[in-house]
Amino acid sequence: MMNPPRRPSPVDSNVVDTQAVDARTGPTVRPPRRPPWRIAVGVALGVVVLALVSREGGGVNLLNALVRLANFVVIPGISYGSQLALGALGVTLIYAVMRFSDFAHGDTMAFGAMGVILVTRVLQGMGISAGPLPTALLALPFGILGAITLALVFDRTVYRFYRRQRAAPVTFVIASIGAMFVTNGLVRLIIGPGDQRFADGVRFIIRVQAFKEMTGLSEGLALRTTQAITLVVAVIVVLGLFLFLNRTSLGKAMRAYADNEDLALLSGINPERVALWTWIIAATLATIAGTLYGLDKSFKPFTYFQLLLPIFASAIVGGIGKPLGAIAGGFVVAFSEIALTYPYRRILGYLGFETDSLVQLLSTDYKFAVSFIILVVVLIWRPRGIFQGRVI
Repeated sequence: MMNPPRRPSPVDSNVVDTQAVDARTGPTVRPPRRPPWRIAVGVALGVVVLALVSREGGGVNLLNALVRLANFVVIPGISYGSQLALGALGVTLIYAVMRFSDFAHGDTMAFGAMGVILVTRVLQGMGISAGPLPTALLALPFGILGAITLALVFDRTVYRFYRRQRAAPVTFVIASIGAMFVTNGLVRLIIGPGDQRFADGVRFIIRVQAFKEMTGLSEGLALRTTQAITLVVAVIVVLGLFLFLNRTSLGKAMRAYADNEDLALLSGINPERVALWTWIIAATLATIAGTLYGLDKSFKPFTYFQLLLPIFASAIVGGIGKPLGAIAGGFVVAFSEIALTYPYRRILGYLGFETDSLVQLLSTDYKFAVSFIILVVVLIWRPRGIFQGRVI
């Protein structure tokens, strides 16, 4: 005869309950401890800030340094990063779906921006404006239509033939280089090679003098209308693109085609329809990015040709074929270019480090060289990028 089971004591019950919980939820995972070097860096930064603030006028000087850093590094970096992110989104979309690097994307940006400029001049001649906002926002749909037309003409006359021939990706790349030169020549022929500005409306949201009077600081902060528009438009476009790719049947078909072309074809996905909408979206992104860049700085056809390098660097740094990677890469490249070419003498002066040197790591003439260095480093040490995209 078997002995009856012993009634567990309260201590045993706790043990049993704990074991049951562990059996259900698995072993308890302790949160990772912060590495000692992070704690040391945080303490060191805190000591430096306290030392600066404790000096005579240290708090005001620290604020002046922060305002100058925001004025010349942070705000321009966010604006430029948004423009690069939109351009890199078009490049990474074409690479993911069409499986080749579109070297004509920079000049597609120029072509779309050129259409916006021409329509803007017509609207301004007719007395039509957007009030405090740039008139170019009203002309943007016309520039998008022009860029879409150009992209579809190249697709129907060049790329579709090679798709049907199942040509190698390098063939598409060479064809895109030819399209790049044709587009660049068209832009120079129609609007000219010179530098042009087409921004109108209210120029500043925050003016330097008004900021100084409001805060009492000796350093002023300026926020241009085009910088704010760039950030707002970029956020709206990125959210719209992600909703399209994840919520619509066409977006899901494009993602399926990008993941596995053969399986997508067996599933009944029309490759020509996917290619059509890929070019439409890429041309739209290119026009928006080109227009925002022209509004924020100026329009010059050769500048858009040079922008191809930081745009490709952004797409590769983030992970080619990954939309989130294109966005992250755009900001990494933008802040790297600006931070490495900005002279920090005034900022260090506010912090008590007087020097006759500009404290500038690189001249602004080498701004695009920063993108090239980043591109080379990433391709050597992390070719799949931040978000583990495809290897080129």
